[in-house]
Amino acid sequence: MKWLLAFALALGAVTAEAAQFGPAQYKVVSDYGDEITNYDLRPELAKRLSELAGQVPVGNAQGDVTLYQLYDLNCPFCREAAADVDAVVRADNKLKLVFVPYAVLSIQSVQGALIEIAVAKMLSADKFLDFHRRIYAQRGMIDGARALAAAKDLGLDPQKVAAEGNTEATLNVLRTTATFGTDAKLVATPAYVIGNVVILGHPGRKALQKTIAAMRQCGKVVC
Repeated sequence: MKWLLAFALALGAVTAEAAQFGPAQYKVVSDYGDEITNYDLRPELAKRLSELAGQVPVGNAQGDVTLYQLYDLNCPFCREAAADVDAVVRADNKLKLVFVPYAVLSIQSVQGALIEIAVAKMLSADKFLDFHRRIYAQRGMIDGARALAAAKDLGLDPQKVAAEGNTEATLNVLRTTATFGTDAKLVATPAYVIGNVVILGHPGRKALQKTIAAMRQCGKVVC
């Protein structure tokens, strides 16, 4: 699949500046006491984010606060963040969490994300959340085969899932998200967007909950 290889290699540029984080626009402090890089997302980019294909809303579909998480299945920080994000959505029945597969690190990440997008079309939000948990419960590199195994565990037909994922249309979903990420300067994974503010990197469970509470209290990431 030469087109998949070319796409994955091209995505490498998306994370090339990951170590060059800028200053924090708002004082979002991580669970470890350091300020997390954050900045306002331009209105036209916020609109594009809300319209991206392939995003998967879970939690409360009518939630009073929406939190986007853009992640790569093979980002170690995303794996670390998964348990925190899961705990946040379990504890907050008013939160709308939107997963956005952002496969930028490897061919294996792209393969896994293609399966994720296919699975999202076949499962309810609750079932997809279970699928997401099962993927991150595995050790080592997550690729298409491992994502398919998780889908099979939930009763899906692996051949049907693979057929849906292995299409140009599904790959185009990842291309569009990658272009958005470049334009929005999402130079790290995971990246969060809440209240049209980008937070680069994982601030920790308590910091996420504090940011969500601030959005409810004053409509800002920090009151």
